[in-house]
Amino acid sequence: MKHLSILGSTGSIGTSALDVVRRYPDLFNIKVLTAANNIALLARQIEEFAPEMVAVFDETTAFALARSLTGNCKPEILCGELGYMTAAAWESADLVLLAMVGAAGLKPALAAIEAKKQIGLANKETLVMAGELVMETARANGVDILPVDSEHSAIFQCLRGNLTKDFKQIFLTASGGPFRRRPLEDFSSITLADALNHPTWNMGHKITIDSATLMNKGLEVIEAVHLFGISPDAIQVLVHPQSIVHSMVGFKDGTVMAQMGVPDMKAAIAYALSQPGRLDLDLDFPDFAALGSLAFEPPDVDKFPSLTFAFEACKQKGTLPAVMNAANEVAVQAFLEGRIEFLGIFNIISSTMGRHRRIDNPDLSGIIEADHWARETANSLI
Repeated sequence: MKHLSILGSTGSIGTSALDVVRRYPDLFNIKVLTAANNIALLARQIEEFAPEMVAVFDETTAFALARSLTGNCKPEILCGELGYMTAAAWESADLVLLAMVGAAGLKPALAAIEAKKQIGLANKETLVMAGELVMETARANGVDILPVDSEHSAIFQCLRGNLTKDFKQIFLTASGGPFRRRPLEDFSSITLADALNHPTWNMGHKITIDSATLMNKGLEVIEAVHLFGISPDAIQVLVHPQSIVHSMVGFKDGTVMAQMGVPDMKAAIAYALSQPGRLDLDLDFPDFAALGSLAFEPPDVDKFPSLTFAFEACKQKGTLPAVMNAANEVAVQAFLEGRIEFLGIFNIISSTMGRHRRIDNPDLSGIIEADHWARETANSLI
């Protein structure tokens, strides 16, 4: 039996992971749950899965959660950054599923790695901000980092059983989001409701907006570079609107291997939890006859410059990826709150990156400092 800590249990990844655990109670046991402030859902999860400890955003939320628990399960409740880091390193857990959203996942990720926990990584920002530091720390501690994003899980599965020296190319697929066919001149009229209407995936608001700007794919490019130890030049992004091919790997003999399935995150989550075996999730296969064809096209970087930002940040390295990520988080939140228009997201990121003086080979404090600088700069621009 695997003992799990799920950091971000009330989000889309966390709830899907608990669906898998619910289906296989003989294989998985929940030791830790964390959330930000969705105490109503977290309280229900506590009553069902009886974790030993939970962590939430702040003391006010912790007190409210404690008052809401009416059953027999009374876990230890911690809060704040220290609470999340304690959760990540909780002694009785074997595997930590990092499903927190944004830069807040970085320090808990490092805490889990230093505690020698196996990592299921669904938090892109951890490797975007500090990929070299995180991967070096994982190697030093003998820790496996298992990808949970559907695209990186696909690459991971395609690479299994093949020799590293035979690898040549990654084809990273993207749905294209809701604005794939909308002309650039119409982007100024994009509303929040438009941007949240993703054609194939059901995700949280931040990730859905990132998908609409293609920043989600930019973050995944940087993540893939660190996860698989490759050059950004070995990654080709392809728009695949059906979201059936989750990604592909090309080898030196011209062979391309693809991992396919219906767009449901439970498959990638379950594989990270159970690999090298697979769990029966009762998911349907894609209806290939009904689909008729699978389409691929290059991304339009004039409409979606996020990909250009990401490749540039990836190539320059240093603190620039962390700055790009922080500016994006600030800009997306401003768009969600109605303070900027959709096109303003690109402008804020570009302007913030352009003002940054990159620091090479930063340590953790340098990365955090760059993150703070970028947030202040982006907010001042807004």
